[in-house]
Amino acid sequence: MSFSSDAKAELCRAKIDKKCCAVAECYGVLLYCNTFSAAEIRIITASDAFAARLPKLFRRAFSLSFDTLPPEGAAGKKSFLIRDRDKLARIFDAFGAEKDGSLSHHVNFGVIEEECDRVAFIRGAFLAGGSVTDPEKRYHLELATPHRAVGRESYSVLLELGFTPRETQRGGNTLLYFKQADTIADFFTALGASSTALGVMTAKVEKEMRNTITRQINCDSANADKVVSAAQEQIEAIHRLGKAYGLDALPEGLKDAALLRIANPEASLADLAQLSWPKVTKSCLSHRLKKLMSMAQAITEEEI
Repeated sequence: MSFSSDAKAELCRAKIDKKCCAVAECYGVLLYCNTFSAAEIRIITASDAFAARLPKLFRRAFSLSFDTLPPEGAAGKKSFLIRDRDKLARIFDAFGAEKDGSLSHHVNFGVIEEECDRVAFIRGAFLAGGSVTDPEKRYHLELATPHRAVGRESYSVLLELGFTPRETQRGGNTLLYFKQADTIADFFTALGASSTALGVMTAKVEKEMRNTITRQINCDSANADKVVSAAQEQIEAIHRLGKAYGLDALPEGLKDAALLRIANPEASLADLAQLSWPKVTKSCLSHRLKKLMSMAQAITEEEI
């Protein structure tokens, strides 16, 4: 199963107790489903959990059943259909639409006055027209409806729940979407899918840890490259001095620093200071190596 399927499966475990919440969830389903018209209602889903929930939901909300159900045990996408005029009229009435009129695709806010109803409405919208990308890949959650007015009004519902989605158009659909892990996790928490929310945040933490480790490795590698490069320059300078004067001609402190560097070509200054005898500070050793570099540079300039 995909992450989105798992999220819908968890949302479908919400109890169908209060009739007002069942009506509100159905409202979200219908405004985001495949077909919702005066002639028919058609809901198509690939989610087994949502397919199992739909008959119970419509029975609780409207005391009716679907005219056509998918075959038992059917794989793939499953289709639910209502064409009976009396059933359609009962559903229209529940949402304040004219019994014999065409359905206006707008959100009737009177149906979702309570916060629990707004949550149920958004849950239904996500189950019918929503998806969420696996957070291991990227952060993206969207709600898609073919009705532009419904998209705008759903935006208002989400605002009342504390969310500010982005909005766009794609293939004739109005999309409301989120691209922040924290917001997506909060969205699922608000809808009662705490395990899905935890999955999003766990993926975020793991990504951040991997990025931190990668940055640290890159930083350590860059620092190591700098140490090796600096050591190589110092060794080349020491060799020039050796050819020009002989290392025995150097002052004792500079000679010790030169021999220490040649014996430990990949060591950092801090490591060299620890290896020195008698002990010197990192600052002192740095000063001596810089002096050797300066002397070698002077030889090069004389040769030029």
